[in-house]
Amino acid sequence: MDKKCPTPIDQAVEWDTTQTIVSKADLYGNIEYVNETFSEVSGYDESELVGQAHNIIRHPEMPKVIFKVLWDNISKGKKFHGIVKNLAKSGKYYWVITDFDYIVSDDAKILKYIARRKAISPGVIEKVEDLYKKLSKIEQVSGVDGSEKYLIGYLEDHNLDYVELITKLMMDDLNEQVETESSTEEIEETKKSFFSRFFGN
Repeated sequence: MDKKCPTPIDQAVEWDTTQTIVSKADLYGNIEYVNETFSEVSGYDESELVGQAHNIIRHPEMPKVIFKVLWDNISKGKKFHGIVKNLAKSGKYYWVITDFDYIVSDDAKILKYIARRKAISPGVIEKVEDLYKKLSKIEQVSGVDGSEKYLIGYLEDHNLDYVELITKLMMDDLNEQVETESSTEEIEETKKSFFSRFFGN
């Protein structure tokens, strides 16, 4: 049975942004488990989520090329952080940064994906949203191939890959919050442990 996509409304979901949204999925992106926070934020009951493809929460404003980059990386078991605008059952949106982990077999083959999502600051959203809007406009005219070429050019221009770009946006935002009297050593140590602390790993 085809699911009916909620009609997006320009209103953010209100949720406890100190919490972590967790899900587990099979190799095809079908949901096998969600924690209570996932259910609460998305507005779906667990029974409505388990067995569904993860795109049940995909926001139509998200450029498809970002999901292509995501799958290109996690299917190879690479460390990946992605920023995504999700669509709740109510039609409201919520922005998150996702960190991926893997359940692997004895011979190192990926069996399942574990995704942990945390809220991000308005400053990071504003910066990444500008890029995403450009990619979406290009996709409307030239498809995913066109937006992928633009993204590659954009990243080359900044001498970064996608994960490095996301990390830079997050670190720049963190640095703005760090007190100016912090030493260089303290800031560097904060950078090194940032994502592990951010996701509670």
